Amino acid sequence: MKKVFLLLAVFASLTMAAQSAPEGLFIGSKAPDFKGEDQFGNKIKLKDVLKKGEVVLVFYRGQWCPYCNRELAALQDSLQFIKDKGATLIAISPETNEMIDKTIEKTKASYSIINDEGLEIMKDYDVDYEVPENTVTRYRNVGIDLLKFNGKNGNHLPIPAVYIIDQSSTVTYRFFEKNYRKRPSVKEIVSNLRGPVE
Repeated sequence: MKKVFLLLAVFASLTMAAQSAPEGLFIGSKAPDFKGEDQFGNKIKLKDVLKKGEVVLVFYRGQWCPYCNRELAALQDSLQFIKDKGATLIAISPETNEMIDKTIEKTKASYSIINDEGLEIMKDYDVDYEVPENTVTRYRNVGIDLLKFNGKNGNHLPIPAVYIIDQSSTVTYRFFEKNYRKRPSVKEIVSNLRGPVE
């Protein structure tokens, strides 16, 4: 299985280089407001959540990605450290609600996960890219059916990215890595949270 993902990593890096690759938001830029509904049926609006404290915003590819599942499970295991800093964790994915349920089964995630239907959030945060058809076929050959997993979002994925957004909607931390096998540690994320403003 590791060989399969190594091959997919090579294909992904080659195909991404061939298109105009997303760059993500940079530190100091304003985070676009967004709204969505999480797995609990809660209406989530970034502007409202920021009234309580900072937001840790995580973009992940899907329940089929072991690197995403490892990251999301680690965040769940250390969720209290994030909450102790007065912050809220929100994850965004192109996958359907049914697939988000599978993510929760695999990671035990209790924080909000939003299906970015229409890819509006991913596009606003400049993490969205379209997977070329030849790579989509290779994924399908190893059991990863993006069109099934993502529904109307088709063969779009986000660059795995993590942002910390402060209460003024400013990006204060960014992890943006085209190599999907690399993820930030929870310790690094927590150490970049400033805590509630007095």
